[in-house]
Amino acid sequence: GFAGFHSGQHRMATLQKPYGVDVQYTPTVKLPLHTPSLEDVSAVLTPALQANFKTAAVEVVDCPDLSAQPFNLAAPGICGNPAIVDIGGVPYLSPTPHLNHIYNLKHVAQEIGNPGAFFIGAGAGSWRLTGVNCELMPNTNIGTSDIKTTYAKIQGSEGVLHHYESNEFSILLNVLASNGAQGKVIKVTATTRTGPKNFVSCMRDALTAHYGDKTVGLGGAFVIENSNAKIHVMPDFAPEPLNTDAQVQQWLQFFDYKAPLTCLSIFVSHDPGLGLRVEHTHCFSAHGQGGHYHHDTTPADVSYTGYFIVAENLFRVDRPTH
Repeated sequence: GFAGFHSGQHRMATLQKPYGVDVQYTPTVKLPLHTPSLEDVSAVLTPALQANFKTAAVEVVDCPDLSAQPFNLAAPGICGNPAIVDIGGVPYLSPTPHLNHIYNLKHVAQEIGNPGAFFIGAGAGSWRLTGVNCELMPNTNIGTSDIKTTYAKIQGSEGVLHHYESNEFSILLNVLASNGAQGKVIKVTATTRTGPKNFVSCMRDALTAHYGDKTVGLGGAFVIENSNAKIHVMPDFAPEPLNTDAQVQQWLQFFDYKAPLTCLSIFVSHDPGLGLRVEHTHCFSAHGQGGHYHHDTTPADVSYTGYFIVAENLFRVDRPTH
């Protein structure tokens, strides 16, 4: 078992290192999450979405086949042992990159006790594989070896999207882990944004307002079916330290990308002092565009359809100590 310590958190063994990587990872912490029913969460999300969109509906449904278009996931569902895994973090990226913080999702799957896990989410690719810093859209089924992961990098002045043939990544990653099974999920639809919040922040803020300091975590996938979206793609590592938010914003490359965009998302209502990334969403497409989702850019036209699951546990892996 785990050596327990405060507030339900458990320390675990140390994550296995990829070949040729010299790093000391911070020990993993496991946090059992507050797990309200899908019906309760739906009731919390509904009024918040209806206040931010002209029309919105939230319902508990049987998960459709998410391996089909337009989702194109590496498993048919997002059910079975759902967990949110937060690996590394922004302090390993800026002010200066910690290049030795390289990981592999196969090792992460073992670390969380689900060796065949299906992962979707948002993070940074392995610079030693791609040659540059890049945006990663992990979409990989360890149990079946089906890798549908993509990455976006800057080439010249444009962002380009490519298939990513590995489970290695670096610096930071936020993922939903599950058995990739079909079961009951929360379906969210929303059209015509009338409020200031993006689709994910709207839902996360609703959870925070309702559940307070109980940590509720959701993960899943959604499609932006109409509307362009503001997306950023990280360029290669900055030659000078990025000491301020303003410097980071100047370094990032922003684009107006077109629908349909398939988005992989995790969000957490409350950080109980684990240095969590409380929301992180990356997207990919069949038309060569992808990266980090900020918000839709033509709110009058936008429509979203998403499927989400309530995570049972959260694992904080290699938390930065600085």
